Amino acid sequence: MQVVVGPRQVGKTTGVQQVIEEWSGSKLFVTADTSQVLDAEWLERQWNNARNLPGPVLFVVDEVQKVSRWNEVVKVLFDQDRAERRLRVVLLGSASLQLATGLSETLAGRYERIYVPHWSFQECHEAFHWTLDEYLCFGGYPAPAEIISDVHRWQEYMRYSIIEPILTRDIVGLAEIRKPALFRQVFELTTYLPAQEISYQKIVGQLQDRGTLATVKHYLELLEQVFLLSLLPKYSGSDLLRRSTSPKILPLCPALAHVYTSPEQPHRDRNWRGRLLEVAVGAELRRRYDRVSYWRKRHHEVDFVIHEPGRPVFGIEVKSGSMRKGAGLKAFFREHDQAITKVIDGANIEEFLLGRDVMEL
Repeated sequence: MQVVVGPRQVGKTTGVQQVIEEWSGSKLFVTADTSQVLDAEWLERQWNNARNLPGPVLFVVDEVQKVSRWNEVVKVLFDQDRAERRLRVVLLGSASLQLATGLSETLAGRYERIYVPHWSFQECHEAFHWTLDEYLCFGGYPAPAEIISDVHRWQEYMRYSIIEPILTRDIVGLAEIRKPALFRQVFELTTYLPAQEISYQKIVGQLQDRGTLATVKHYLELLEQVFLLSLLPKYSGSDLLRRSTSPKILPLCPALAHVYTSPEQPHRDRNWRGRLLEVAVGAELRRRYDRVSYWRKRHHEVDFVIHEPGRPVFGIEVKSGSMRKGAGLKAFFREHDQAITKVIDGANIEEFLLGRDVMEL
């Protein structure tokens, strides 16, 4: 099986539909992205419909994680058809935890995972001829690219066509939200704090409604599971310490920072633009690497640390201009003298975002 996962509205379904159009054999596309609760029997019926077509058959199920007990049903049916190999099965989904849990616990060894992230600067540049400044304002979602000249319209699209379905439909399928108003406040607050380290206690203190630390942490983890943000841990030699420290909140594309803040803000506020450059670099690093952290000791900070198994540790600092290595990288190197330190700044950021490896900067 092919399992295609990633955030809403980035082109997963469109890409698979293009494959369907080119498929010369029989095909069946079904979606569980409805307001109704679909059960295992629905999925079994669709699977049998695909079986009844002359083979080979391309069978695609969109938003499969919304079907109750989907992984159990898929395991049984896929194993029944595995030897014959008439069915080519593709599953799509937009919720990482629910998909990952079902895949790892039930379907191990039966699938190949394909992750489709938000659109990078390189993709937006090639498709829409965007400049870096345009990407910092609107980048990540292709659907509203044609309306960026109308800022109000673009922002309305982001709120009601992208964010609202995630908050009201996708997350409801993941977990019970006992305090919907608090949950929305947590998401809104994250959009005001792009690429910032912030303690759970401080988040609680900035919310209008009361919430416990555990509740806020749970809500942030849910937002991570639907690919809206990444909670970067603090780099340390101890996994336990990484899990217990305050995270850096990284929106997975610049557009998410402008759901409630004007996309014109980067032109007016140099500090905000600097944060968005950090978001763009951090999101690109998350596309390329599995283990991305940040580092801080006292008043010294390194924006990102890459620590992939079998590769050197990289400390990366993002600068809005062309500047030399700062005190943070020097302090980091004193503690980790085997690390390689890099600065991504105005002189090389476009090269990096257009695909150049960090080693070559």
